[in-house]
Amino acid sequence: MEFKDLWDLESAMKIITHETVDGKLWAEAVKWLILHGPAEIRQVLLDASSIATGTSFPELAPSHYTEDGQPCYNIKDLAKSLNTTEAEIKRFLQENHKEFIESPVHSTTDKVTVH
Repeated sequence: MEFKDLWDLESAMKIITHETVDGKLWAEAVKWLILHGPAEIRQVLLDASSIATGTSFPELAPSHYTEDGQPCYNIKDLAKSLNTTEAEIKRFLQENHKEFIESPVHSTTDKVTVH
């Protein structure tokens, strides 16, 4: 079963609004909503993610923005801010490549940045 088939809108929304949900389960529901949820919810979550990124990683500046205004980050800068390696970032992207490429939030073919 593919990731997109593991959730629906009702179950994902129930998880992200639950007061005592496990963090990993919450993150999976948010991921599903960003990749497969309605545009309005996706936009709210992407905006919140952008704010959280800027607050948590003030040194991490977007290298550019998508046509709809979403920030893209250079993999080298992202690895430095997350205190990891470029290889680790690339590994994560490769593991999530299919979902990422098929998602409506992916809008760049640049191989050195990530949205």
